[in-house]
Amino acid sequence: GAAMRARGLWALLAALRAGWCLLPQTGYLHPDEFFQSPEVMAGDILNLHVYYPWEFLSISPCRTAVFPLMTSGVTYWVIKSLQQLDICSSCINGYTLLVSPRLLFTVLSFTLDYSIYRLAPFWEADPWKALVLLAGSYITLVFYTRTFTNTLEGLLFALLMVLVSPGKAGGSAAEPTSSPLIGIVTTAGFFNRPTFLAFALMPLIYWAGSIVDSQKSIKTVINHFLKLVLCACFTAAVFITADTFYFTSVGIENLYSIRNSSLLDVIAQLHEKMIVTPFNFLSYNLNPHNLALHGIHPRVTHFAVNGIMLFGILHILAVTAGFKMLKKFFHQLIWVRSHCHGSPGLLVPSQDNPVLLLFYFVPLVFLSLFSHQEPRFLIPLILPLVLFSTSQNRASKWKHVITAFNILGALLFGCLHQGGLIPCLFHLEQLTHSPEPLNQPGHYTLIFAHTYMPPRSLLNIPKIDSHIEVIDMAGSGEETLCRTVKQQANNFTCNNCCVFVIIPGTVRNMITNCGASFENETLIFPHLSMEDPPQLSFLFSSNWRSQLGLYILQIERTS
Repeated sequence: GAAMRARGLWALLAALRAGWCLLPQTGYLHPDEFFQSPEVMAGDILNLHVYYPWEFLSISPCRTAVFPLMTSGVTYWVIKSLQQLDICSSCINGYTLLVSPRLLFTVLSFTLDYSIYRLAPFWEADPWKALVLLAGSYITLVFYTRTFTNTLEGLLFALLMVLVSPGKAGGSAAEPTSSPLIGIVTTAGFFNRPTFLAFALMPLIYWAGSIVDSQKSIKTVINHFLKLVLCACFTAAVFITADTFYFTSVGIENLYSIRNSSLLDVIAQLHEKMIVTPFNFLSYNLNPHNLALHGIHPRVTHFAVNGIMLFGILHILAVTAGFKMLKKFFHQLIWVRSHCHGSPGLLVPSQDNPVLLLFYFVPLVFLSLFSHQEPRFLIPLILPLVLFSTSQNRASKWKHVITAFNILGALLFGCLHQGGLIPCLFHLEQLTHSPEPLNQPGHYTLIFAHTYMPPRSLLNIPKIDSHIEVIDMAGSGEETLCRTVKQQANNFTCNNCCVFVIIPGTVRNMITNCGASFENETLIFPHLSMEDPPQLSFLFSSNWRSQLGLYILQIERTS
């Protein structure tokens, strides 16, 4: 009955996750989904013209290269190999460059489903109800199919929760063999994003407590901790070595000299140029001036805004339960002290799964200490939140609200949000790679204004090719934009050039005010820019499509 329906619904939602990835999703969530992995690997492995972000170019790189190489790097190597072997003559194109890394992340996202299935019985939640709640969340459908470091952080957090939990319901401790794996996962998560320590704190405390409680011998306890530390150190050494070889000339230019050097000389060179990306990440982000460059938010943003934006009523249920638990705790504390006149001792445990609430709120509190707070930073918390919400059927009476919330979230972030930019890049790729007739332009200038940063890799431009120039104007004002457009339109040094301006319909009048004429224009629909949102009055006019569209305007050049 109900169990079979839940299994069928989960299967449909799982198919939707994979199918929507292949369509593909057109929503553009944040530049980091491209510029922290696929864009960099497209340049390194496919030799495409890309934009390298500062995190990978600085003398103090803040991002490990290991995970980009293992994810986007592997998928790009596969499609490159297929094309070189003539198995697929045109494997490298905008579509495969976008979808292949996302497809790998989509496959990896089922780690969440496995973790829910394993953990639900222990936390007194129905496994299939929890799986449906997870698979139906727009966070799983959209965020966990994108190439974010936050996505990997969530998957590693899920694995850590599985490792620290008993192997079966009613168990009292984690598996004895899990200590080395816990050390490996924790260190890998730390190198992926140092904020992983905020998520790992409670699972590690829970694991340590269960080990101490279940072992009678102090020697056995020390053995568990020693295995964890040794594996953590080994994993850190692997990451540091790989990053040092990637970011410095130790592994590229000096291979011959290293081969003819003594072991001590090799170690000295590695130590001198050693790259420890998490420390660089922390030193950068602990500087308030650096965080101000990326946006300053009130400390309550995660609690009051981002949690609701991501999880809706589930976040509200958790907050309500948390306040009730604190209220009950303090009432008990006051009663015990007033009646016992001494140590409060061990208070009566709450029936609201306080450990799951701690798994949810402790990372939330630590992340709230930083003034830069983006919603995607919280996506790893979906696992404890789903387990908490399905235990004692807390979410069941809100299922219609949850369904409507996730449909709206999926449409907003999966389709509408900056949704014209990816189709625009596909269109421009086809335009600039079409067979060249006699009147085909010899050079293309692509000016992007008031859009998210365009990933150059999706244009599929080889590094040796210089006939396409990308100019990202970001959110430039009208005067700056007009100056650039006129400069390109009046460029007499290029006789066979073509200039395109890509701009949202809500600010199209900026180009009109420049006095520029258009040879032709293309409207990509839909496209919603939250930085330049449409006015409600225009949405109810006959011109509403232009307000929810992205224009590709070909500028008429001065002859």
